[in-house]
Order: sequence, then structure tokens, then C-alpha cells
Amino acid sequence: MKRVAANDPVAMRRKGTQQYRKGDYRSAFEYYVKATELGDVDAKYKLARMYEFGKGVEKDGGKEIHCLEEAAIGGHHVARYRLGLIEWNNGNNERALKHFIIAARLGENDSIKVLMDAFRNGQVSKDDLASALRAHQAAVDATKSPQREAAEAL
Repeated sequence: MKRVAANDPVAMRRKGTQQYRKGDYRSAFEYYVKATELGDVDAKYKLARMYEFGKGVEKDGGKEIHCLEEAAIGGHHVARYRLGLIEWNNGNNERALKHFIIAARLGENDSIKVLMDAFRNGQVSKDDLASALRAHQAAVDATKSPQREAAEAL
């Protein structure tokens, strides 16, 4: 609670997640809003999901997309992937593939699967796929450290 009182955005997001898991969606929403105002892009992604499912707020596709766009601009890889899915489902395949390529370059695994399928269908060039694969691997490698590997082994 001290970190929440100190306006720590990560603590606010975590408190929001606790409230969400308890079923207190309204309170979760308020904590997520505060965290996003303090710059937490993961909280912005969580707000998008609340708008998608109508948890604690009225279901609103426009607000969902707006939150996803803001989170994606902030570097949230899953938000970028979700925007790709939305564009794909709306028939905007070129725009969707651009989102998938960016998400893959940020280390998002499911985007690689989509890009592989798109390559097989002739929708993505070999060069674009190879570039996305290299960038994906670099993003994944950047998250590796001896400390992280030791923690995962526990």
C-alpha cells in the first residue's frame, strides 16, 4: 500500500489486478486509470481488455481500440498483436500484417506464427519474414540474463 500511496504506477496496476481478480472491476478500473495517467502501458492494455469484455465498464469496441493503440504506441507487444487481429478480422490484411511484424519485432511469439502462415500464403515476403524473425530473436535474447534463468530454474 505504501507504493500505491506514493503514486507508483506499477503498484497501482498490481493493485488493480488484485481488485480485478477479486471481482471488484470498478475499483480495478480506477487503479488502472491512475496507473495509465502515470505512464504504465500495461495498465492501458488491461483497460482495453476491460472495455472488450465489459468488466466494470460498458463494453465499448472504440475505447478498446483506443486503449490498444495507446498501449501499442508505448511498446506493448501484445496490444500490437491484438490490433493486428482486429485489423485482420476487419479485412484490413495489409495493416494487420504491419501490426504483426511490429509485434514480432517486439518479441511477441504468436505474431511469428501468423507471419509464417502469411508467408506460406504469399502475403508476406521472404525478406520481411526473415527481418521479423531476426528482430524477434534479438528481442527475446535481450530478456535473457543469468539471474532470470536461475529464477526460472527454481
